[in-house]
Amino acid sequence: MRNILTFLKHKMVIGGIFMAVFYQIVFILIYMSGYGAMTDNLNKLSVAIVNEDEQVGKTIAESLAKELPFKLITDVNLAHAQEELDNRDLHMIIRIPENFTEKMTAAGEQAPLDFYINQSNPVMVASSMQQVAAQLTATLNQQLAAQNAEQLFASHNMPEEQAKALAAGIATKMAAEVDISNPIPAGMQNQVAPMFLSMVSVVGAMIFAMLATGAAKTLIPSMGKWKAFASFHGGSAAVAVFAPLIGLLIAFAFQSYGMETFFKMWGLHALEMFAAIEFMGMFFFLLGQAGMMVSMFFILVQSITSGVMMPQEVMPDFYRFVSYISVMFYSAQADMSLMFGGGKAGEHILGLVLMAAAAILINTLIYWRKTAKKQEAEPAGVLATES
Repeated sequence: MRNILTFLKHKMVIGGIFMAVFYQIVFILIYMSGYGAMTDNLNKLSVAIVNEDEQVGKTIAESLAKELPFKLITDVNLAHAQEELDNRDLHMIIRIPENFTEKMTAAGEQAPLDFYINQSNPVMVASSMQQVAAQLTATLNQQLAAQNAEQLFASHNMPEEQAKALAAGIATKMAAEVDISNPIPAGMQNQVAPMFLSMVSVVGAMIFAMLATGAAKTLIPSMGKWKAFASFHGGSAAVAVFAPLIGLLIAFAFQSYGMETFFKMWGLHALEMFAAIEFMGMFFFLLGQAGMMVSMFFILVQSITSGVMMPQEVMPDFYRFVSYISVMFYSAQADMSLMFGGGKAGEHILGLVLMAAAAILINTLIYWRKTAKKQEAEPAGVLATES
């Protein structure tokens, strides 16, 4: 027992206990607060209603506006709405075609209600919108059947039960036609692949940044401070080019997305890893080994802000803010576009470039200030020793 107590009192073991508890607290707080708001913020998703029928369609459009708990956009044409959908700025389009009234009044025919869904979207968006399409069509059909039963009962003095029986035939008058763009291959592993491919690069970048910043500091006496600093950036760039290749080869061995996509993603993840090394390097240059805790916090936060599980619009305010400075957000969003289709890949790649450039600038300022302070302290120490 005494030996165990002695072991537990060792400063390295105390540090390990602290990290074990710290990791649990941070992990649970981040995930509970981040994903807890997912269903509460569904009303921030955007849905466009494109009505091309000015008769019955107008009534249906008004009914949809009352039923849907989303941010509705009605002053848009189909072509523009489809462009916004491809860019993930819209999450679904509901189109009432121009022949809707004709189909509604024709015997034996169904009136189509078109739903456009971009599957290259966060997991909750694609699944939620497909459920909404089915439920909404069923609800509208039930409402239509009930209204027709009341009309038959009132206008023909028909017994209530008989009127309901006749109206039941109208319960499938509207048919949902779902148009899926940018389909994702079957399997949950494909839906979450952008998040995990981005996360492994960021985690690897954190560990490399911790070791590489330490190496740069130890090489200052032999190289000089600025050559050591330049070597850190050059070495980071070299590692960033080749390290992601291993993970991508393994991922593509399970699911091939094509050779062209492979090389595009190699370039993307090389840029992502370099940006992540520079970003994580800020904490290690500033705080030394203690930067690990800050880096770990940011990695956990970025697993939510990546936008693979839920879109930016649904995120709580703090996470939405962090997503704009999140390496994983830009990388995962570009991954979705390259792997499955969708727009804004160039915009997200530019985001990574700007993050890398900003991190290099901040690292330069931190490094200059830290080394300047050390140089100022050294002569003072020498003088004190001589006196």
